Amino acid sequence: MAVADFQTVIGLEVHAQLLTRTKIFCGCSTAFGGEPNTHVCPVCLGLPGVLPSLNRRVVEMAVRTGLALGCAVRPKSVWARKNYFYPDLPKGYQISQYELPICEGGEVPLTLDGVERTVRLVRIHMEEDAGKNVHDVSADGSSGVDLNRAGVPLLEIVSQPDLRSADEAVEYLKSLRAIVMALGVNDGNMQEGSLRCDANVSVMRRGASEYGTRCEIKNMNSFRFLRQAIEYEVRRQVELVESGGRVEQETRLFDPDRGETRSMRSKEEAHDYRYFPEPDLPPVIVEPALVERLRAELPELPRARAARYQSALGLSAYDAGNLVADAAVAGFFDAALAAYGEGAEAAKKVANWLTGEVARLANETGEAAASWKLTPQKLAAVLRLVDAGTIGGPGAKQVVEEVFRTGAEPEAVVKAKGLAQVSDAGALEAAVDKILAANPAEVEKHRSGKKDLTGFFVGQVMKETKGKANPAVVNALLRKKLGA
Repeated sequence: MAVADFQTVIGLEVHAQLLTRTKIFCGCSTAFGGEPNTHVCPVCLGLPGVLPSLNRRVVEMAVRTGLALGCAVRPKSVWARKNYFYPDLPKGYQISQYELPICEGGEVPLTLDGVERTVRLVRIHMEEDAGKNVHDVSADGSSGVDLNRAGVPLLEIVSQPDLRSADEAVEYLKSLRAIVMALGVNDGNMQEGSLRCDANVSVMRRGASEYGTRCEIKNMNSFRFLRQAIEYEVRRQVELVESGGRVEQETRLFDPDRGETRSMRSKEEAHDYRYFPEPDLPPVIVEPALVERLRAELPELPRARAARYQSALGLSAYDAGNLVADAAVAGFFDAALAAYGEGAEAAKKVANWLTGEVARLANETGEAAASWKLTPQKLAAVLRLVDAGTIGGPGAKQVVEEVFRTGAEPEAVVKAKGLAQVSDAGALEAAVDKILAANPAEVEKHRSGKKDLTGFFVGQVMKETKGKANPAVVNALLRKKLGA
C-alpha cells in the first residue's frame, strides 16, 4: 500500500499572542526584541510572595475572538495551574485554563480549490507564554534563558480533528490568521513567533472507523514548515504501519534543515500536567453587557470583505482573497481606491499593483504593510501618472519601487530619474524608422500578413528609447508606416 491508501487526520492548536502593551498578569512590556531579561519583574519571574493581577484587555480580546468565530462565551471561566518543569518556565507551572475555558465551540472557514467549508473548534482559552531557551550564545556552547516572553498573553485556539491534508491545514491557518489580524488581537507575525501552531497528526486506513494514534508536532511558525512537517509525518507513520510497527503517541519537533520530524518526548496527557485550580486568581466573570458591546464592535471579517470586493468591485476570488489575508493590506487597498477612483476598472488596477509589484517588494524587504513608506495616496498618484501618459508600465515599476524604499513623492522620482514617457510623434518617428530600416526581413513578413510581428517592432522601439516611448504612439506610427 501507499500513502494514498490511508486517510490523514489533523487537528491544530494555534497559539496567538495578544496585542496588549503589557503582560497578562503584570505590567511588564510585551514588546518584541528587547535585550534578554529586561522586560521582567518579580511576578513574571515567579519569585516567592508575588500575586498575579489579570489584564482586562486579555479577557476582552478573548471574547472578541470567540464571538467572531461563533463560539459560546462562558459567563464564568476559571484558571488552572499546568505543572511541568522546563528551564524557560520560572514558576514550574503555567497559568492556563483547563476544565472551564472562556470560549467553547465555534468554527473557522476555509476555502481550498474553490470549495468553501468550515472546521469545528473545540475551545479557546487564555494562558501565559513561557520564556525562550537560547542555545549556542557563548564560546563554550552553553545555553541561556530569556524570560522576556514569560507572561505574554496567549490565546490557544484548538480545532477538532477535521482537517484531512497538509493543504487543508495550511489554508485553515491562513484563514485563522486573517481573522485574528482583522480583529486587531494578533499581528500575524509568524517569524517572530506571535502566531505559531502545534499539529496533531494521525493516519488511518481508508474505510476504517477509528482514528490512528496521533503524534503532536510542536511550535511551527510558517505555512511552509507546517506543510512540510505534516507531509513528512504522514509518510513516516504510513511506513511504520506498513512495516508492521506501531505509532507511539509522542511529541515531536520539526527540523526545517533536514525536512523531518524527530522525537522530543512521550506525549503528555492532562493527568501528566496535574492540573488544579489556580488559587491566586478568582474566576473570570464576563458580564452580558460586555459581550454585547464587543459583538457590536466586531469589524467586517475577511470572508465577508472578500465577498464584498467580488460583488461590489468585480474583483476575482483570487485577488480578493489575497487582499483580505492581511487586514492592513485590505485597508491600504480601500484607501488607495478612495484616492484613485471608483468602479471595477480602478479596483482591478489597484489590486493588480498591490498583489503584484507591491507584494514582491514587501516579501523582498520583509516589511509589514503598516510600515510601508509607500502610502495609498502615493500609489494612487503613480496610477494617475500612468493614466495621463506621463510614465509607462516599466517606468511605473521603477517609481513604485523607489517610493516603496524611500517614501519619495512619485512626481519627484519621475523627474529625478528621467522616467517621463515620450509621447511626441515627431520625436519617436526617427526611432521607429531606425528599427524598420534595421529589420527589412521582418518588415516584409509583416506586410505579407504576419501581423503578430507588430509586438516585435514595439519592443525594439522601447529598447531603443530605453523604455520611455509611449506604446500607443509607437503602435500608431507602425500602423501608419506598415499598414494595418
